[in-house]
Amino acid sequence: MTYSQITQSAPVVLVEFYATWCPHCRRMMPVVEEVKELLSDRAEVVQLDIDQNDSAANAAGVESVPTFIVYAGGEERWRHSGEIEGEVLLSKVEGYV
Repeated sequence: MTYSQITQSAPVVLVEFYATWCPHCRRMMPVVEEVKELLSDRAEVVQLDIDQNDSAANAAGVESVPTFIVYAGGEERWRHSGEIEGEVLLSKVEGYV
């Protein structure tokens, strides 16, 4: 699946770019899992390891990890790099659901 296909795989898609060696990314893992559960069938949550998905990271213009991007209707609507509170991340995604 191409990055473009991922961003259009649902009406609202949250993409997280992370790296297994990144301490900030590791701290965000349980937060993202909780957000994923809370969104359940309302939005797609996709996690991409930049070391295994470098072409997708390049296509998205990712310069640091973790980077969160919300797509609605296949268009980028919001982006954040670095750690973020789960409630804030959830509310940003829910704003497009």
